[in-house]
Formats: sequence, C-alpha cells, structure tokens
Amino acid sequence: MRWRSSCGSPSPLLLLLLSFLTLLVGRETVSGFRICSYNVEKLNMEKASNYKLVNTLARVVFRCDICLLQDVVDPDGKVEKKLLSTINRESHRFGNYVYKSVSSKGLGRSAGDKRNFVFLYRTETVTVVDKHQYETKPPTFAREPLAVQFQSRTTLIKDFILVPVHTDPPHAVQEIDRLYDVFQKVSEKWKNKNVMFLGDFQAACAHMTRINKKKIRLFTNSNFTWLIGDKVDTTVSEDTNCAYDRIVVHGKSFLKAVVPMSAKVFDFKKEMYLTKSKQVRDLSDHYPVEVELRAKSSALLLKATPFLILLMAFVQFFL
Repeated sequence: MRWRSSCGSPSPLLLLLLSFLTLLVGRETVSGFRICSYNVEKLNMEKASNYKLVNTLARVVFRCDICLLQDVVDPDGKVEKKLLSTINRESHRFGNYVYKSVSSKGLGRSAGDKRNFVFLYRTETVTVVDKHQYETKPPTFAREPLAVQFQSRTTLIKDFILVPVHTDPPHAVQEIDRLYDVFQKVSEKWKNKNVMFLGDFQAACAHMTRINKKKIRLFTNSNFTWLIGDKVDTTVSEDTNCAYDRIVVHGKSFLKAVVPMSAKVFDFKKEMYLTKSKQVRDLSDHYPVEVELRAKSSALLLKATPFLILLMAFVQFFL
C-alpha cells in the first residue's frame, strides 16, 4: 500500500477508469430490448374508451420495444387508432417514445367473430421491414398468423421475424403443430430463420397434455426452444394454473441473442401496486409474457467481461 501513502489520495485518472469500467460491465443489464405478448381479451371500442383500462394497458406497453396484442376487436381500425393516440399522448411520462403499429385484418371463421393481431412498436429502436399474412385453402388455423419482419439497430440480432399465435382451444394441438409449416413459409420468403412465435397457444391444462407434445413438431424438433415453461402460470385467476401463453424461438443464433432467464410473466398487479384484482381482470384473464434480447454492444462485452473484471479488481486494489 506504499502507493496510497505516497500519493495521499486516489489518482483522478484511476477514479475515471474505474467509473468507466463499472459503467461498461453493468451496461448489458440496462440495455435490453423487450418483446411482449398480451391477450387483451376482446379489446373492443368500449374497453378502449375506458380511461382506467387503457391507462393500465399503456403502462404495460411502455415497458416494451415491441408489444403484441391479441384478441383485438377492431372492424374499422378505430380501436388501434385510439390505443396509439393514448399511448403517444402519455409517452412523455415514460421516456418520450413514439409508437407505431402494424396489424392484421380481422381473422376468424365466423363473420361475427373477427379478431386482429396488433403489434405496437417503438420507432426509436425498431422498424418494420415487411409483413405477410399466412393463408391456406382451406384455412388451417382459426386465426391464421400474421408474420412481421422487424429490424433493430440496437439488438445483437439485427433482423428477426415475429409470428403471433392465438389458437382455437379445441384444436390447439393441431394448430401448434402447423406453426412449423408457417416457419418454413416465412423463413423461405425472407431468407431468415430467426423466427419467434408468441401469443396464446392454449398450450396447457386440458388443451395440451404431455402426450400431445409427441405430435407437435415445435416440440420434437430440437431447433425450437420454448422460453416459457409448462409450469408457469400465465392466467389471472387464482383458480387456474396454466401456461397458456408462450414464447418459442428457432435456432441457436436467436437463442444466443436472448437475455438468459428474461422470459417471464409480467404480473402487473404486483409491479404496478394495483390493490384490486378487478383492475387486472377487467382488462384480461391473462397476464402478459415477455422476453429480452441482448443489446448489440453486449457481444464484445461478453468476451471482454472476464478481463474487465480483473482490471477492475486491479484498479480497486490501488484505490
């Protein structure tokens, strides 16, 4: 410790170096890119006009760079416009982000039961490259998926495809299996195998058993990783414990781009300190699920971190 006694106090240069290293090593934990999925349960104009409900929904969306909403009842586009208007009007409270949307047409086999997939995304961190409405004749899904190709300058993986899922409960097993056909179609269309499926799979409880998994290619093909496990409860009711909502990614490159352990349910009742269960249940009987992607800078950081930690220890020794 002769250096300390001779100098009296730490060198400003060493203090600056330590501050920089601390910031650099901690950077990855605060720079994630969050993708969310939420079954909002018949989000129609009546619900979209309820200030308290939309304000709660906006707080959920503000956490996400991309947020998929399912079960939106919007035959004339007014619900989508209402949501965007509210979210962008309130965004100054949550970082001044500007959100845009990309959505499907009304989907469903019955003319009176059409629902939309709606992606809300931050224009500062991500852009939409293209979209593709998957269709077959006869239809193989109750609501055929809308695939959207996104691009982000801030993420480790630059181009990726998100495919929303909202299966019909009696046919959940068959529809989940057919997602493999959707994967083949969109990955070939855009020459990109970085595909994520997300949404209400109905992949639990009575709708999908352990035996059913043997019939589903997204389970039997090891290239697909299920980020939300079977024992996770994505429902609001205390009477159910079912992992209906899932996030599935294809390929090692996409999996490496995911922040470990970041895929989870967002219990906004707890996180937002809501005192009444009715405040949550009026919005949906599901909780949102989410996952984070690594920041672009984290690739070099991961390789450099052991050296940086040693260097920090060395600097701190002298301090």
